Amino acid sequence: MRIAVFDAHRFEREYFERANHVHGHELVYFDARLTSATAELAHGSPCACCFVNDRLDADAIATLAHGTTRLIALRSAGYNNVDVEAADRHGLTVVRVPEYSPHAVAEHTVALVLALDRKIHRAHARVREGNFSLDGLVGFDLYGKTVGLIGTGKIGSAAAAIFRGFGCIVLAHDLVPDLDLVRRHGVRYVPLAELYAKSDIVSLHVPLTPATRHIIDANALDRMKPGVMLVNTSRGALVDSRALIDGLKSGRIGNAGLDVYEEEAGVFFQDLSDQVIQDDVLARLLTFPNVLITAHQAFLTREALTGIAEVTLENVSAFEHGRTLVNRVSAPARAPTPA
Repeated sequence: MRIAVFDAHRFEREYFERANHVHGHELVYFDARLTSATAELAHGSPCACCFVNDRLDADAIATLAHGTTRLIALRSAGYNNVDVEAADRHGLTVVRVPEYSPHAVAEHTVALVLALDRKIHRAHARVREGNFSLDGLVGFDLYGKTVGLIGTGKIGSAAAAIFRGFGCIVLAHDLVPDLDLVRRHGVRYVPLAELYAKSDIVSLHVPLTPATRHIIDANALDRMKPGVMLVNTSRGALVDSRALIDGLKSGRIGNAGLDVYEEEAGVFFQDLSDQVIQDDVLARLLTFPNVLITAHQAFLTREALTGIAEVTLENVSAFEHGRTLVNRVSAPARAPTPA
């Protein structure tokens, strides 16, 4: 099957080529993100393969449907960037990669915590300039600190195990508590209000839905411990960035580690080093010495890239040969209209 691979990056192409030896698809790479303006590039391709910052709104879906595209293969777990209802209306099938390496994201979460705590990013910059002073680099022991995890799916569970390994107390909040985490790691599930009030570190591991959008807003930040560390390696729009800036300015937020940003599309995954950043909110966040931002790289391990490529292409092959689509995404069922 001919697959139009949008927002294709050099770091992932070798993994797709390697995985494709088993499947034999025709891979056509496009640097452009898939949007309503670029969807016509998929003409002639039964499958459009998309990444996290492609925007498949109703217009983009309609353009794909009017061409030859019948399958949208997401090489990501989240699908908040896809109008699934529009895809259903147009007869397009959507599949995703529900998990690849939860350890990759969980480990990056802890890396951000350690870097911020021990000020590794600042120490590295100093030493490279010949400054070996230790003033201003005092951190804290992770041992005995309380970590609040919002979301305990595969990634949140992996993060819980790592933090427990450091000797942290782990609180958690999830609509469906994982009793195995309670038994094996002593995780305690609590209401959000208690998690905010008691956690030294708050880490986000929930998908982006209408219910979780800006789950971290000014009200949530006001309920957190003064000097709390906030980490987000999930989806950018979980955090109200302007409220976060206010929290950083007031000192309510002691540190912030962000691998995602709510307006990252068109910025992350790009080399803008010779340009002026036009996003004033992002530019302001970059000025804080106690904020560490990485460009959506938490997933970026060999193991994760291998898993993404293999599952994505297996999804396409299953569609091509009429096999059961175990990773299909469907629009949520609507309640019947009252008579």
